[in-house]
Amino acid sequence: MPDMEAESSTQPEAMEEEEPLFSNLDLFLFTLIAGLIIYWFMSRKKAEPIPEFKQLDQPAPSTRETSFIEKMKKTCELSRLAEIDNSLAIFCMATYGEGDPTDNAQDFYDWLQESDGELNGVNYTVFALGNKTYEHYNAMGAYVDKRLEELGAKRVFDLGMGDDDGNLEEDFVTWREQFWPAMCEHFGVEASGEDSSIRQYELKEHNDINMNKVYTGEFGGLKSFETQKPPFDAKNPFLAPVIVNRKLNKAGNRHLMHLEVDITGSKIRYESGDHVAVYPTNDTAIVNKLGQILGVDLDTVISLNNLDEESNKKHPFPCPTTYRTALTHYLDIIHPPRTNVLYELAQYATDPKDQENMRKMASSAPEGKALYQSFVLEDNRNILAILEDLPSLRPPIDHLCELMPRLQARYYSIASSSKVHPNSIHICAVLVEYTTKTGRLTKGVATTWLKNKLVADNGHKSTVPMYIRKSQFRLPFKASNPVIMIGPGTGIAPFMGFIQERGWLKEQGKEVGETVLYFGCRHKNEDYLYQEDLEEAEKTGVITKLNVAFSRDQEQKVYVQHLLRTNKEDLWRQIHTDNAHIYICGDARNMARDVQTAFYEIAEELGGMTRTQATDYIKKLMTKGRYSQDVWS
Repeated sequence: MPDMEAESSTQPEAMEEEEPLFSNLDLFLFTLIAGLIIYWFMSRKKAEPIPEFKQLDQPAPSTRETSFIEKMKKTCELSRLAEIDNSLAIFCMATYGEGDPTDNAQDFYDWLQESDGELNGVNYTVFALGNKTYEHYNAMGAYVDKRLEELGAKRVFDLGMGDDDGNLEEDFVTWREQFWPAMCEHFGVEASGEDSSIRQYELKEHNDINMNKVYTGEFGGLKSFETQKPPFDAKNPFLAPVIVNRKLNKAGNRHLMHLEVDITGSKIRYESGDHVAVYPTNDTAIVNKLGQILGVDLDTVISLNNLDEESNKKHPFPCPTTYRTALTHYLDIIHPPRTNVLYELAQYATDPKDQENMRKMASSAPEGKALYQSFVLEDNRNILAILEDLPSLRPPIDHLCELMPRLQARYYSIASSSKVHPNSIHICAVLVEYTTKTGRLTKGVATTWLKNKLVADNGHKSTVPMYIRKSQFRLPFKASNPVIMIGPGTGIAPFMGFIQERGWLKEQGKEVGETVLYFGCRHKNEDYLYQEDLEEAEKTGVITKLNVAFSRDQEQKVYVQHLLRTNKEDLWRQIHTDNAHIYICGDARNMARDVQTAFYEIAEELGGMTRTQATDYIKKLMTKGRYSQDVWS
């Protein structure tokens, strides 16, 4: 999954808890239910002790027993939610990969599949978060909505469908505005009135603090980057030294790059097809401009402390830290801000017209939606651009930091095999850089950061905070099965690992089936990535057949799907007779769909099927794990 940039239209796993989709009016109910459900998820892992809570048969004299939420955390499972009058569980479910749950929902999903328990009396509703360009659009939200009903729970409001290919937040706001009145009617209560601005955190400045106790970009424990200890994961990434950083394309105005990071001694293990997650940092120039426009000393040491002392989330990001560190390492300042952020910041605009427009953009009125679409999304204004273009808006920087979502990890399909490169991980990416309608040059956060990761920087090794995310994108268990790999552009990444592994298997004397690659780029003499490696692999027989589409080297554009149709007889034999496994990596919006259509047409023509039968045939291949996709949009 190379090149999942901040300005791309979707990143399924980016829909994490820090994204501020909800207004402060929503927080009461969501916080209550989240505390209950998260504890319930964790309590299912019987093999792992839960350090935050006592076991049910152990008294906790230090806990405030008058706290309703604390009692809920200690005693409840989902089935017991019905014991609480007028209770409601709200599930916000994102879909990942091939209709799979996200990591933090895996236990819940497993329980739903295995459970035959009764959820009678449990009230629920579901909001699904997805992207319609993907095959399994909002599959997880739809499954949870249906399964909870099957287990006896009562759906009190219809399933909401958020589409990140359009405007996910607008979908949520529209759903929410129907949800609240319905809930008031269901539970027989009256709405309290207009939304009000309520701060969740309070600012504390540290004028005299030991700087050894200040976070400088770590995600886990303080000084965890100085003393690295496995296991390494999202909360404890490994600082991997960059050992190779080279440009892949020979010409053209783009920058495609190949990086290698060293994982020697880390005990990190990976398989071909896995993803490497990296934590980038924001552009120093943008951070400095934010400090200048808001007139603050970015090196002030601060803490933002949760006003709810019972909340598990004590700070919005690691504290104490400086504004500079927060804006550089922890906060997403590049994505266009969501409407709830604009609503909260509107109070600080001294120009009534600016204040009115900001609140209008946060409304569900058609005029407000259109204004947000044009001013923020189409013009791609990040928070700095909004401050520059609305000179009356100068919010306190601490409130701005409270509202900004967390800067998320970026995921890249690993371009190497651990059988050949056990101590390094390879990354293939393209630099994202473009000019917006307002004339501003926008750079991709992660790819700009990676491009500048020189092997030696002023005598010091450049490092990348990283961890591994496991994938289902796997070579067949039987090496003798043929594989058909389709990956134009940086979609070649996982297939470099596959090719290396198939070559290693041949060296071990294993029987290896046909290994067929379909690659595509613009020009042979410009962006034919890994040309020497691929041609050498074909020459030595590791790649059985190398098919390359150069889309712009002739008057009529040629893409990988055209080559599939050209080789339809071989493909049909490999798939229908020889049990080949098909792998697709790259663009979900156009390429993956066009490739799938090509397979439908081949099945129709050579298999004598109708389109419905061909569609079912390909779907069965997916179900059997013989048609796998690693795509993004």
